[in-house]
Amino acid sequence: MARDSSKPPSDPDAARALVASLDKRRFLDELGRLTQSFATDSGNPGSYACTDCVRCANCMFCQSCEACYGSTHCVRCELCNNCSHCVDSRSLHGCAYCVQSENCTSSAYVVYSRSLSDCTYCFGCVGLSKKDFHILNVPFTRQAYFEVTARLKKELGLTP
Repeated sequence: MARDSSKPPSDPDAARALVASLDKRRFLDELGRLTQSFATDSGNPGSYACTDCVRCANCMFCQSCEACYGSTHCVRCELCNNCSHCVDSRSLHGCAYCVQSENCTSSAYVVYSRSLSDCTYCFGCVGLSKKDFHILNVPFTRQAYFEVTARLKKELGLTP
């Protein structure tokens, strides 16, 4: 694009023509410029009532999150999409009420868990799919699950 402006032309046809004419060097220069511009823009477009969030979009009532999308009531989360009420978690998608969890999809009420899919009420689990009431990948009855996790949460300092 080799222009002084950091914005592409406002006319879509002109922008397409300009991009179509780029050679390898100019393409890589523009990609680097776009990447740098995105990394330094700390805005939160489309978000409402988010505090101390960075690069989040279309989120509501979140606190201290980074690069999340479409999430609500999350706290200290990073790279979470379409999540609700998650805390201290990273790379979640479509999850709710997750605490200190990572790389989970469509899961809810998981704590200290990694790489879960379609799970609920899992505590310290890794790599499970479509499971409920598990602790360290071991199945429990509903009642036993809540008894054991209540004690563990207290010992781990997760309850007020």
